Amino acid sequence: MQPAVLEKLRGIVGPVHVLTGIELSPYVVEGLTPEAAVFPGSVDEVRGVVAVAAEAEVPVLPWGGGTAASVGSPPARPGIVLGLGRLDAILEYEPGDLTVTAQAGLTLARLQSALRERGQWLSLDPPDAERATLGGIVAANASGPRRQLYGTLRDLLIGVTVVTADGGLVRGGGKVVKNVAGYDLPKLFVGSYGTLGIIVEVTVRLRPLPDAERVVSVRFDRLKDAGTAVRTIMAGDLVPNAIELLDAEASQTRGLPGAVEGRACAALVVGFDGLAEQVDWQCAQLGQITAALGGHGVVPVASATLMPSERVASGTLAAVMRFSVLPTVVTEIMEQGAGVARQRASAWSRPRSSPPASGPTSGRSQPSSPSGATWPGAAAATRCWSGRRWP
Repeated sequence: MQPAVLEKLRGIVGPVHVLTGIELSPYVVEGLTPEAAVFPGSVDEVRGVVAVAAEAEVPVLPWGGGTAASVGSPPARPGIVLGLGRLDAILEYEPGDLTVTAQAGLTLARLQSALRERGQWLSLDPPDAERATLGGIVAANASGPRRQLYGTLRDLLIGVTVVTADGGLVRGGGKVVKNVAGYDLPKLFVGSYGTLGIIVEVTVRLRPLPDAERVVSVRFDRLKDAGTAVRTIMAGDLVPNAIELLDAEASQTRGLPGAVEGRACAALVVGFDGLAEQVDWQCAQLGQITAALGGHGVVPVASATLMPSERVASGTLAAVMRFSVLPTVVTEIMEQGAGVARQRASAWSRPRSSPPASGPTSGRSQPSSPSGATWPGAAAATRCWSGRRWP
């Protein structure tokens, strides 16, 4: 990045809020290091940074908590990471209207803690609530198991403020639950991953905290029976706020009770909330329904059981690799196939006007080519062989 651009950025947000060099290591994605990381402290500073980047033709990568940084294809040029961590204030909170407006850098955990003091909550439970920010949740359309009852962020978002690529400011929606005037612009930015603009403020609808909540687990000897139980529950009178079907391996990873020694069993994890009497009745009904389908008891478990299994097992998943050993016969067949592919590539790479005298293409009529051009796929022939029959 040009020094003049860095100086402009430091003049907008302050020198301490512009990172370069080794300080960029937390923002490396897929081996790509950004040119700078900038942390504005106001919406006007966000607009100023975006305007400078647009003038210098440097791409901008919005960054909340970094929980979805590895989703999708990495950018060809990271450019400037624009961190929104300093925009973390609750701007307007109306408990009577069940709405709250907050800046995009506020983490979901902090917001839920503030709302809990007034007996309310944002009915959303994406992973990593301590790191995930409101703007990032909107941009990634992140949700959790409780979307079964409460829906996703598209059902909760009622207003949004966005900084566009040229530094302009766009406001959509409103600050009241019943807002039916004009286009539903906020939903356009849900799941946009920062491609349409940088979300700086969010307004969402809230719900009262339930009187009681309980998460239970039911063990099944066969995964097929657990799947049948899911269909039966969804077609019945029960209203779970979350439901997850786990195979034996996932059940063992979460440490669910009831597994037979030496052999894990499939499990069904179901959550209920509402009045205490309703929760008790639904848990009892769940036991009756699952018992008739091969279930073994209803056991209370921790709410954290609804966390995705891979996060429980290994935290942040970096990569999954599988090592396979091929039998000698299969290896020989693949080596022979690769040899044929190399021969075909060699034959087709010769000028079309003089067909090869030997090889797999000998005796076959070749199309004439006055320019003597080679087959464009010749160089890739040895890479594409996978044991499939050539046409």
